[in-house]
Amino acid sequence: MRPVAEAGRGSQAEEEKLRQLMIRYQRAEPAAVEELVSHLSPMLLRFITAPGLARSDAEDMLQDCWLRIHRSRSSYRASEPLLPWIFAIARHAKLDGYRRRRRLGAREFLVAEAPEREDTSGQPIVAAGGSDVERLLNALPESQREVVLMLKVSGMSVEEVARATASTPGAVKQKAHRAYEKLRALLTGGR
Repeated sequence: MRPVAEAGRGSQAEEEKLRQLMIRYQRAEPAAVEELVSHLSPMLLRFITAPGLARSDAEDMLQDCWLRIHRSRSSYRASEPLLPWIFAIARHAKLDGYRRRRRLGAREFLVAEAPEREDTSGQPIVAAGGSDVERLLNALPESQREVVLMLKVSGMSVEEVARATASTPGAVKQKAHRAYEKLRALLTGGR
């Protein structure tokens, strides 16, 4: 099975495979857990990552997301689509992670000289110097970027994104429209 992020628009068959993996996960089948994590983690990591967020922080948020999924796995209903349920949990883990980082940042203070860093792997996954698409996505406000990633990268429907973000389909369409307008303006050199 291809990872969902590579599946493009996300077919019914892919959604059904994921749903079956989740049902097996609820039954505590170790192989299902590993397969679900390996398929969804790249997509969730891309969703969680934001400009300026260190990779290690994004990975910590992803781990927190999987812990939350694990704790609430019994609340998933097999009759419902899986991705909106997963993304709703990921969204809350992401928001809580940002709040935690902000609280920690408020307690930090500047020192006269920064210590030397040996490890440079703490770069953001969607780096400012990355591809053109990444630069364009980084220019969007977080809520619009989130909607575009769920709609276009993860292949979720408007209704699924609305469920995942606890908003209405109309609000999702509006955010997507505004994001597309901003992207269009950036591509044509306006604004």
